[in-house]
Amino acid sequence: MCGIYGVVEKKVDRELAIKCLDTMYHRGPDGSGLWQEGGVTLGHRRLSILDLSGAGSQPMSYANGRYELTFNGEIYNFIEIREELRKKGHTFRGDSDSEVILAAFAEWGEKCVERFNGMWTFAIWDAQMQRLFLSRDRFGVKPLFYTEFPGGGMAFASEMKALVPLLDTVEPNKAMFDRYFADNHYENQPECLICGIRRFPAGHNAWYQSGTLKIERYWNTLDHLVEVPEAYEEQVEQFRELFLDAVKLRMRSDVTLGTGLSGGLDSSATICGMSYISGNVADERANKDWQHAYVACFPGTELDETKYAKAVTDYLGIPHTFLNVDTAVSENDFLQQLYCFEELWGNPQVPMMQLYRSERLDGTTVSLDGHAADELFAGYGFDVVKAYPDAANQAEIDMITTAYLNQNSEEGIPVGSAEFKRQRNRLYREYMFRYRAKKLLGRADVRSAYAGHPNWNRLDNLNKALFVSTHETILPTLLRNYDRDSMASGIEIRMPFLDYRIVELAFSLGWRSKLHGGWSKSIVRDACAPFMPDEVCYRRTKLGFNAPIADWMRGPYRQFFEDTASSAGFANCALVDDPQAVRQDLQRFLNGGDGSLHEAADIWNRIQPYLWERAMIKQDFTRRDFKVQA
Repeated sequence: MCGIYGVVEKKVDRELAIKCLDTMYHRGPDGSGLWQEGGVTLGHRRLSILDLSGAGSQPMSYANGRYELTFNGEIYNFIEIREELRKKGHTFRGDSDSEVILAAFAEWGEKCVERFNGMWTFAIWDAQMQRLFLSRDRFGVKPLFYTEFPGGGMAFASEMKALVPLLDTVEPNKAMFDRYFADNHYENQPECLICGIRRFPAGHNAWYQSGTLKIERYWNTLDHLVEVPEAYEEQVEQFRELFLDAVKLRMRSDVTLGTGLSGGLDSSATICGMSYISGNVADERANKDWQHAYVACFPGTELDETKYAKAVTDYLGIPHTFLNVDTAVSENDFLQQLYCFEELWGNPQVPMMQLYRSERLDGTTVSLDGHAADELFAGYGFDVVKAYPDAANQAEIDMITTAYLNQNSEEGIPVGSAEFKRQRNRLYREYMFRYRAKKLLGRADVRSAYAGHPNWNRLDNLNKALFVSTHETILPTLLRNYDRDSMASGIEIRMPFLDYRIVELAFSLGWRSKLHGGWSKSIVRDACAPFMPDEVCYRRTKLGFNAPIADWMRGPYRQFFEDTASSAGFANCALVDDPQAVRQDLQRFLNGGDGSLHEAADIWNRIQPYLWERAMIKQDFTRRDFKVQA
């Protein structure tokens, strides 16, 4: 995990290149490298994970200098690929996955990415052919931005801020701010918040040569649906096998592993899987120092889940680290967090960034986390009801309803009770009325950019909704958020649930395998039950990991928000619509209002563009790079 940077077909002064690269110091605090030849510059900020020696440094050369690589991410199956390449005559001087990428590219060209199990963005300059190859992983776990210069040439980087010094003018893209207020999931769009910078799409490769950038898709999940057993029990076994293998591969590291543990199903399954692998499966590169569970605590708020997290660590017999999220972040640090984050979102990233900073200070560099299970296996209540159109009978309607209602209470509502029937009838009637109305109007219940694919209609209604959440809306946004949150402190996040083999399986399973027995994410629960505590595995309620913005806005951040909204800069910010109305709504909330999270988030969203401008465009703070003392 690192920060990458490059410029092709345009000469860049070395000092300017270093300035660009060092804006991403936080992504790679362990070292940096810069390679320049002719009109090509490749840069790298290193976070050392595999092969901590100098042999793993980048930019890295291969084939007598024909290829030059800068790479961000991990190729988890690099050991298996390396053995295959050795049989073909390739030799390796180090023990990193970076060198395996170069050899794989030399052997198979752009098709090499189809063999990779991992997360990545990388660029390879081919000196012989005088062209650049770019690639981003299947689901966009790792970020990549680029800009094309009017006079020819292009530049790319892991973060927008590294491209800003190369732009003639730096202006916010007001159209994207407006889009955010209409739909805050903009991550799958090529346009960015800064004019002239574009987002490289997930699952794509590109070639750049002679002033022309050609981007091509190499991955579409709909092209990779697989055969699954008919029996649910066999599906559970298949998922368990894949999940544990995904965990095993992601434990390959030469530095300490840990987990951001919430006490929910997904993160708990991840650390329990790590425990199982450590005790039962041999792997030459799986790090044995994994027993580090970090729990973000919000004492006295409805977001506190410490009792469930403790149940997991007690079950495994490992220590836990409870981290009371420090709400007293200074204005300078708050703006620097926004600078590291770069984007817009409905909550400040304080708790997430604080969690990963604490992990790093404690000596952990790699965090295996449970992200993506909700989107793949129906963890959100609003998705669960989308299975109603495919229910074949009353029992299946009841199963869907149970999965939905049980997320609201640990006790649940007994099927057959008057209350259950009342809520079931209301939910089913309301959803199916909207569904049938759309159908009469010739509109799809689930709209997607993938709807024209031949395999789209192989998905049932629930899986169509989950496909959109995974590939177009929720998950791309969360992947972006967690990349910035963790990399602000030099922490690498790995996600076993997002192993491409699990994604293939997830969209090849029918909805009944995800809501079996009236449980959301049923196949995950049933597969992981043998190595998890029941009280967490079959926990009904679900909380998101967000800042308690309503409590904070009325508490430790009250003065900050009042000062911000009353400032002249806020009143004159072109990115803020109707600053006076925002000030009035803020005062109404602080002095009464309904006090809801929704109201607080709405005010935060309307103030956020001004703070973003201060952080990203004006850089109105004193930068203090986060450093871990050796």
